Amino acid sequence: RENFIHICNPHLEKMKEDILYHFALGTGTHDFPALFGDVKFVCVGGSPSRMKAFIAYIAEELGLGSPGCDYPNICAGTDRYAMYKVGPVLSVSHGMGIPSISIMLHELIKLLYHAKCSNITIIRIGTSGGIGLEPGSVVITRQSVDATFKPQFEQVILGKTVIRSTNLDEQLAQELMQCGKEINQFNTVIGNTMCTLDFYEGQGRLDGAICLYNEEEKLQYLKEAYDSGVRNIEMESSVFAAMCNLSGVRAAVVCVTLLNRLEGDQISSSHDVLVEYQQRPQKLVGYFIKKSLGKV
Repeated sequence: RENFIHICNPHLEKMKEDILYHFALGTGTHDFPALFGDVKFVCVGGSPSRMKAFIAYIAEELGLGSPGCDYPNICAGTDRYAMYKVGPVLSVSHGMGIPSISIMLHELIKLLYHAKCSNITIIRIGTSGGIGLEPGSVVITRQSVDATFKPQFEQVILGKTVIRSTNLDEQLAQELMQCGKEINQFNTVIGNTMCTLDFYEGQGRLDGAICLYNEEEKLQYLKEAYDSGVRNIEMESSVFAAMCNLSGVRAAVVCVTLLNRLEGDQISSSHDVLVEYQQRPQKLVGYFIKKSLGKV
């Protein structure tokens, strides 16, 4: 059964042209079904260079590209986001934080809708701070929770507070977990992910420019987060989950932990170690895509 993108906006049908400004794409200038109609998997992550590296990696894994092949940035007309495509896989950067990924997702969801894509899986791959996990562990998100550990995304729209669910596709999370077991190269867990509005105070760090709490208070908060099921902290998953839910897209968040926040705040691992850590979500999701396409 084909599952098409659901658009929660009746105004779009009345528009003569839809300009995706931050992608430098538009329905009046680009043939979306021809460009993107075959997309089945969308992977999004913060860094443009990381998403370019991912498309090169998945192209090689799927046997769709030659080694050293360069993949053009589809959004070259803007410096806001980068987008790459190979076969049925689209790789898009989203920047840092809820506002940045929210803007990207509005235009990405419209792009997939205009392209008449169906049966889409969207996965955010990224980095995070772990809680009670060894650095390098990969967390598959069960629920995205806010800084008070509630599974919700809160946004003010037209002056009114709107609260949306942040549950993610449970079956997809289990499928990804099974892939982690089959790869068996690094620790993979399913847990809740806390999404914050800030990297420093919002995550209870002691090393920001402003900090008006002590280490004991910080550790108490992080232990409460752990006891509530939180295993990592990042800054995009809540709005990602909320928007994918509303659009009827099955979605997952897969992030590697760069440190255990119960043991410190600063990321001190060497560059080479961090590069290897950042490849772990790519490996897991790459294996999942290969398996989904019957290439494992």
